[in-house]
Amino acid sequence: MSDVYFISRRSGPEGSLIDNLRKLIHKINFVSELRERDTVAVKLHFGEPELTTHLRPAFVRPFIEEIKKAKALPFLTDASTIYSGPRSEGVSHAEVAQMNGFTVYSTGAPVFIADGIDGGNFEEVEVGTPHYKKVQVAGEAHRAKAMVVLSHFKGHEMFGFGGAVKNIAMGLATKQGKLSLHSNVNPYIKHKLCTRCGRCLNWCAPGAIEIREKSAVIVGSRCSGCGHCIMVCPRKAAKIKWDMDFSEAQEKIAEYALGIVKPKKGKIWFFNFLLDITPECDCYTFSDSPLVHDIGILASRDPVSIDSASYELVNQARPNPESKASGAAPGDDKFAAGYPRTNPEPMFKTAVSIGLGEKKYNLIKID
Repeated sequence: MSDVYFISRRSGPEGSLIDNLRKLIHKINFVSELRERDTVAVKLHFGEPELTTHLRPAFVRPFIEEIKKAKALPFLTDASTIYSGPRSEGVSHAEVAQMNGFTVYSTGAPVFIADGIDGGNFEEVEVGTPHYKKVQVAGEAHRAKAMVVLSHFKGHEMFGFGGAVKNIAMGLATKQGKLSLHSNVNPYIKHKLCTRCGRCLNWCAPGAIEIREKSAVIVGSRCSGCGHCIMVCPRKAAKIKWDMDFSEAQEKIAEYALGIVKPKKGKIWFFNFLLDITPECDCYTFSDSPLVHDIGILASRDPVSIDSASYELVNQARPNPESKASGAAPGDDKFAAGYPRTNPEPMFKTAVSIGLGEKKYNLIKID
């Protein structure tokens, strides 16, 4: 049973929420395990343009301040998306981070996109799990000596919720890894949208795309599943088939997370922010009303325990009457109100079976 530390959202004249966050950071005391000049990847999601509910930069700065006290070298990081958009490659991804306030001036640390400008910066890690022998991890995050994972806890249509496990697994997988987590098949070209411009040909390393009479076509036997065609298509004709059974997706995401945690040898720490608990992922440019009220912030060395505690705290809360979960009762699965097909239990079961962490936890409230 792993320890999970918790501070309430409540604050007042005696201390702000940021003050209480500092107490939580001091309690878990990860800074004592850092050495001078250690590179420390601070993993978070920078949000999309116009999104208003992603993790705020003000919550990041206390971590950077503490890391610098140990004379370590922190940087903020995330990896490219497989879908087209401003976070699909390194340059515009870094611009989005700055647009949303994640600058060296506001947080104290620079931004480095972990898989590089074109998504080709990665390292392979052996995991030996049922779905994966090896996984591809974004290079700069893998090579960092330590990692602090800051996760905005919210809903997700395939995984039930997005917390620590999803943040590192999906967030630090390569494009090919992300594609394997989402779908059992290669990308395809929607013929009605394709103008045969040929731009995708220049990005397809294995030469799996052919320009035919009516549109481009992906030859599945040659496709590596890298997802570059999805990123560069100006007409968004390159698509993903969202056909995966959700239980298999949840098994895979636990296995992929092992590839991020395993090499860090205990120098990885997790913080879940149960604030603005929206039904949608932060990958959207919008967010619906939060499912429940703000609850607080959790910290643990165990990604499974912190997700388990977060999930149960959300479900125990009263629903927001102006949200998708308005008809739920305390104790009901609040995320199922928006995505009734999802059930995160396969993720928890797999995570425990492969040694990623423990589902049972000891919740310790910090006053």
